Amino acid sequence: MMFSKKMKMAALGLAAVMSFSLLAGCGSQNKSGADKKYNVGVVQLVEHDALDAANKGFVDALKERGFEVGKNLTIDNQNAQADQSNLQNIGQRFVTNKVDLIYAIATPAAQTVANLTKDIPIVGCAITDYEAAKLVKSNKAPGGNVTGASDMNPIKEQIDLLVKLCPNAKTIGCVYTSSEVNSEIQYKVMKEYAESKGLKVEAATISTVNDIQQAAQSLTGKVDAFYVPTDNVIASAMPTLISVTEAAKKPVICGESNMVKAGGLATYGIDYYQLGRQAGMMAADILEGKAKPANMEIQSAKNLKAAVNKKNAAKLGITIPEDVLKNADIIE
Repeated sequence: MMFSKKMKMAALGLAAVMSFSLLAGCGSQNKSGADKKYNVGVVQLVEHDALDAANKGFVDALKERGFEVGKNLTIDNQNAQADQSNLQNIGQRFVTNKVDLIYAIATPAAQTVANLTKDIPIVGCAITDYEAAKLVKSNKAPGGNVTGASDMNPIKEQIDLLVKLCPNAKTIGCVYTSSEVNSEIQYKVMKEYAESKGLKVEAATISTVNDIQQAAQSLTGKVDAFYVPTDNVIASAMPTLISVTEAAKKPVICGESNMVKAGGLATYGIDYYQLGRQAGMMAADILEGKAKPANMEIQSAKNLKAAVNKKNAAKLGITIPEDVLKNADIIE
């Protein structure tokens, strides 16, 4: 009888210890979940103002959602300098390091990392058409590990702006990179719409920044104005293009406002910082486990605004109508 009581007391003691251990275990699991560290790889195609802004917007949005560098977030930020082998090496580094998410800025960057992993979530930005770039099954239902924000331009409105600022223009010149899917798509849309308005279109394609000057010069004698899409190669070397167009007194309507700051005449386009923020919010949803790329529809830019370079307009002798100026960001 004495032995039986001792056994019962021991059993009760063991049960109490086990219960305490289970509670402590649950507590440590909750703590580790709250203290989870996230690793994000960022691959940017090339350095220029629009892509830099998309990068900053992404980081700021993550911070707003509680993912902050130095606290619970590590960002491996890499720039490929428009080199395909660099893109490949950067993407492989992210896969090897098993990052929690990859942020790919520009179409070639996203295509490269998407070919390297089907498991790590990829959020893209500064990509015109994800479906045409073969990154997703469809823009509405991506179906894989890629989603993001599109920088498809309001091209029709941009051509309408060109006609308003340059009413005597009959022929539009377009310089773009032949290997950039996003530029090819924009050129086709622009050409179709411009021709529907009775305008003629002349194009010159480039492969690298070294081709820009010659391509622009080949068009100056044939065109009345230029249209430049959100082309990464040209955006990274806008002063080269502008040195030719200004000398020839030809206005340039641009795909986005940073190109206008670099010497273009005007645009009605995308704010890449805000587009980066959209991508950052999508990434936060993925990191929080609220959504998966496969079910996240590709988002369109939400903030469109005109921008006008008054200094460039003065050089070209162009008067900007008041109804354009009153709703535009003015670049002096």
